[in-house]
Amino acid sequence: MKKNNYSYIGIAFIILLFGIIFIPKIVNRIKSDKVVDNTGRSEQIAKPTEDEKKAKALSFIEINGQRKKVPNFSFTNQDGKTITQKDYLGKVYVVDFFFTTCPTICPRMSKNLVEIQELYKENSNFGIASFSIMPATDTPEILKDYAENYGITHPNWHLLTGEQEKIHQLANTGFNIYVGEVEDGALGFAHSGDFALIDKNGYIRSRTDAFGNPKIFYKGIISEQEKMDEDGNAQEISMLKEDIRILLEE
Repeated sequence: MKKNNYSYIGIAFIILLFGIIFIPKIVNRIKSDKVVDNTGRSEQIAKPTEDEKKAKALSFIEINGQRKKVPNFSFTNQDGKTITQKDYLGKVYVVDFFFTTCPTICPRMSKNLVEIQELYKENSNFGIASFSIMPATDTPEILKDYAENYGITHPNWHLLTGEQEKIHQLANTGFNIYVGEVEDGALGFAHSGDFALIDKNGYIRSRTDAFGNPKIFYKGIISEQEKMDEDGNAQEISMLKEDIRILLEE
């Protein structure tokens, strides 16, 4: 017998041995559904989508085990209409506190909100509530002019005025957004530049920090274009836009 024939016989023997030993094992694994394609459906089901990850991060603000809800309020908007918290039920909305003659942070906040407005201008389930902390001078007529100057057109964006004490109380205890009268503030007033995000049922929602605690607010002063302020704080308008979309889809 030639040498090549011995080689063929050896290869055939190895193939036969492989079939006897391994093929039954492969068949058994298939029957028991233990063969998993890492690029197939099993892996896709196991991994949540990016939206699911973000949705889980939108926590409720809880105080003494109770989810914090927007308290009752009733104020007058730029069109002279009475607006209450009930007008926002079923809508996802952003809350801020400002005044029309503010020379510092308010113009920047309003511009960022107008940008958000444009993103959701066709969505009737979106809204914004801007409360004036200087209502004595911010009459409906003044608020109307402010709205026109900034391009505020969304029908669910209400610029609200009323009794100063009630608005300040709403800010400080209802939303935990600082508002106050101070001697060294702009025109005697000071306030936070943060935005609050409210879901369709009137609950305050936010992402969580690295420790799992709700962040509560979104920085409203830094624009997407600026990316970061002089203190190294990153902009959160992009984050807010994404989280509005998540709540609208709930």
